[in-house]
Amino acid sequence: MSIRDKCARLVRSPGRLATGLLALTLTATSAIGMTAPTTVEAAVAQPSAVPAPPAGFTTTWSDDFTGAANTGLDTGTWRYDAGPGSSFGTGEIETTTTSTDNVYHDGNGHLVLRALHSGSDPNSGWTSGRVETQADGFGAQPGGVVRIQASIQQPNLSTANGAGYWPAFWMLGAPLRIGVPWPGSGEVDILEDINGRSSLFGTLHCGVSPGGPCNEGTGIGSGERACGGCQTGYHTYAVEIDRSTSPEQIRWYLDGANYFTLNSTQVDATTWANAVDHSFFIIFDLAIGGAFPAAFGGGPNAATASGGTLNVDYVAVYNKSPNYGANIAQGKPTTASSAESAQFPASNATDGDITTRWSSAFSDPQWLQVDLGQNYNLNHATLTWEAAAASAYQLQTSTDGATWSTVYSNNNSPQDIQSFGLSATARYVRVYATSRASQWGDSLYELALYGSPTSGGGGSGSLLSQGKTATASSTENGSFTAANAVDGNTGTRWSSAFSDPQWLQVDLGATHTISRVDLNWEAAYATGYQIQTSNDGTTWTSIYSTTAGTGGNQSLTVSGSGRYVRLYGTTRATQYGYSLWEFQVYGS
Repeated sequence: MSIRDKCARLVRSPGRLATGLLALTLTATSAIGMTAPTTVEAAVAQPSAVPAPPAGFTTTWSDDFTGAANTGLDTGTWRYDAGPGSSFGTGEIETTTTSTDNVYHDGNGHLVLRALHSGSDPNSGWTSGRVETQADGFGAQPGGVVRIQASIQQPNLSTANGAGYWPAFWMLGAPLRIGVPWPGSGEVDILEDINGRSSLFGTLHCGVSPGGPCNEGTGIGSGERACGGCQTGYHTYAVEIDRSTSPEQIRWYLDGANYFTLNSTQVDATTWANAVDHSFFIIFDLAIGGAFPAAFGGGPNAATASGGTLNVDYVAVYNKSPNYGANIAQGKPTTASSAESAQFPASNATDGDITTRWSSAFSDPQWLQVDLGQNYNLNHATLTWEAAAASAYQLQTSTDGATWSTVYSNNNSPQDIQSFGLSATARYVRVYATSRASQWGDSLYELALYGSPTSGGGGSGSLLSQGKTATASSTENGSFTAANAVDGNTGTRWSSAFSDPQWLQVDLGATHTISRVDLNWEAAYATGYQIQTSNDGTTWTSIYSTTAGTGGNQSLTVSGSGRYVRLYGTTRATQYGYSLWEFQVYGS
């Protein structure tokens, strides 16, 4: 465990206490039997695939829990939050562990958290599981929406044998990890149930505790909602943070139905921004005892069953962001003044993966620089920081990598997601950080840049293909159409049938001189392919050919002309089809 991991646990939120106190205002009755505890066997169910993103969204991250039976979690993706439940400030009595007795893959595509009891005292001797994502960059850009969703089966218990059980799917604000106190740093509870009641609660915690604008410890929540069949089958629980509407909203969903909505105008603007307008990390846990179960009759007791499980089929993060076009920084050569370790290189900040990051040495100043390969007219930038963000930085540009101009300054950086317009021409862009928000380094998940090539810059010409009519020899399914490869969105893609050969073609609308073709491959790329041109869409001329394609981002200097340009794939690198995020044709 790193120093940061250890410190993170010390500052982590008391969590979910507020929902328990909310319950005190409700009338709760529960029929609790007095039979001896029994062991509950986890239900076996066929896993479902992570769903395609909703219309207008792209998949940012997901986990389908495909590990072998009785194996632990990938600690590159997840961290165990192990220790006594009393440390969370909610009155819980379990001890959370790293043992596969409590946290494991079931071999059927599910994560299982299992609560076990030993001894004769129902108020001691409990172990269980609590895990959270290593990444804490899941949030909505200004003007965008994030949806966090999971398919879950609640513990298969009833009020007769489930007293004291407290399953939850929730998320905490990333600033908590660098010491910004709860509840001001924000907590969104997506699913909570207690005592086997076949129900759920959704809650936002914010402001100060006790009292404050969010009435802590209570929070602002939905109250108890019915959740029929949630103990015996898998149901979908989701929350959306919507920063594209005014006022901003948080919306809670059960099986796709919106059952509770909270508007930003229900609290003051500063409280909302501090709690909501930043990134989060995701948590699953199965608590035993505490203030919330106590408010509904208490527990555990002599009838409470040992072995109840919280089963998770998948978890996914989807984002809908303003369309600024293609991210021209993605995959480009990136360097930095330093790196905390080999695990956090500069290239992580431009790889398009929100779960990888660059982290600098623990000193000021530091910089991260990307070479776009040619001059671009830049019009927008977005930065997604890890909790250890820069509190002051400049965005600087250069045409030669030596002389720099400051085009944007941020002297406070209160949140970790920044999005802003630019007006600059440059080949090189760097983030020059002068002050850190924590004792750790400057840590950046993603630097995204948007713009268009300067006319004739580097002999590449203008982007001709974006938004034009594209067709293909085949598509894997209706989610991966040819048009996705020329829409300027690196979160959508074309994917072919799983056979050779296949082709993707774009109609430029008129004959052009072609000088460059950029290919942004998904993991399923071509090792053998040609770039071909045609004036009529029938007779083709090859202007580039390779049998040693490497995938990733490829920029090909070519010479030819035509109205139609196509990628003709002859050999796949994987058992899957050919798959392109973007197919970009440049010329005049």
